[in-house]
Amino acid sequence: MPKVAVIFAQGFEEIEALTPVDVLRRAAIECDMIGLTDQTVTGSHAISVLVDKIFDGDLSSYDMIVLPGGLPGAHHLRDHEGLIAALQTEARAGKYIAAICAAPVVLDRAGLLAGKKYTCFPGQEDNIQLGQHQTELVVVDGQIVTSRGAGTALAFAYKLVDLLGGNGTQLAQTMVYDQLFQ
Repeated sequence: MPKVAVIFAQGFEEIEALTPVDVLRRAAIECDMIGLTDQTVTGSHAISVLVDKIFDGDLSSYDMIVLPGGLPGAHHLRDHEGLIAALQTEARAGKYIAAICAAPVVLDRAGLLAGKKYTCFPGQEDNIQLGQHQTELVVVDGQIVTSRGAGTALAFAYKLVDLLGGNGTQLAQTMVYDQLFQ
């Protein structure tokens, strides 16, 4: 069974963090909420979350790492040397690294967007040096997965389910998401 880590830093965007956790768990994919530095992490809209674990520098047991956006959360992720090193290690191991909204700045800092297509929150591309910016809601380029923001969190989460061998389309139907576009 695949295993996913969603990394929570103080100031994270709640929808972008909790939607993937919810959808992945509905898909019966093991998903750990990992606090970057704290057991209780407060989002950018003052919602506090008690995470499952605190980051210890090792993400090797995970098949995918998900980085929520939100400010200043994405900047805390970007500026954490241990996380950057762990992401580089897991990318070299062929693991999926996913980032939404402002969090592609973390991928940029880690050097993971070199030669890759990506998307992000409109305007954040100005803070990213590597890669080729796209405007699709979700962009997958090899093992790198990116999405635009809070409004795309469900589309992002369903794509993560698909990439891990689940059926995101079927799950979207059971959650009535598919009817939004009829």
